[in-house]
Amino acid sequence: MKWCRFQDGDTATYGIIEGDTVIAVNGSPFDVWTRTPKTYTLAAVKLLVPVIPPTFYAAGINFREHVTAAAKKRGEEPKFPPYADVGYRANNALIANDEAIVIPKDASELVQYEGELVAVIGKKCRRVSEAEALDYVFGYTIGNDVSERVWQRNDRTLWRGKNTDTFKPMGPWIVTDLDPDALHVTVRLNNRVVAQYDVKGAIFSVSQFISRMSQYLTLYPGDVLWMGTDGDPENMKDGDVVEVEINDIGVLRNPVVRER
Repeated sequence: MKWCRFQDGDTATYGIIEGDTVIAVNGSPFDVWTRTPKTYTLAAVKLLVPVIPPTFYAAGINFREHVTAAAKKRGEEPKFPPYADVGYRANNALIANDEAIVIPKDASELVQYEGELVAVIGKKCRRVSEAEALDYVFGYTIGNDVSERVWQRNDRTLWRGKNTDTFKPMGPWIVTDLDPDALHVTVRLNNRVVAQYDVKGAIFSVSQFISRMSQYLTLYPGDVLWMGTDGDPENMKDGDVVEVEINDIGVLRNPVVRER
């Protein structure tokens, strides 16, 4: 099933996408919901971020080529994480498909995309095994973990480098009943393929992250877990368009604008 969240008059409404039709629902996919008679063409609706998460988690360093490329730029040997350690991102940075990534005027030129799979939690989750973990996933969407690398290196908490407004595009919708190990990520910058990788190549899988996290904290319906990226990202500049595509989910597309 394909779920979206869209602007319905003055209200943010969840909907089910069937073909080119959006069927509005009463309630939430994370609780009780019912279909309504209200339908729209997909092209006519304004899609919103598909969920506003109670908590926004990010796997961060989770692919070997990405770790190796970053270490090489620092003149260091790569150090791969021994455990599935998670970090946090901020909801203020979330934007929807087709909304603009805005680079602040005082940012450096080192503002880069990171195309990622996003797991969306569907049930309250505490102390689950790796074998059980995927049973707690509602579905998957796409994220672009935009990063300002100078700020990322110099700010102790990553507060600007990762969490500046508009730095976290997510969408366009959530798709249920997928196998994360069967998913392939492609990133395009101005229609040029700049990154490709298989999700199954992650250092730690979705199930490993969820299981380990759940030993120490409770995951709630609507929480999101961004699974990290692979490769060596390029810089984005004013006028660029970045697209992140994942098979069986779709394409997250965002233009890039630098403040003047």
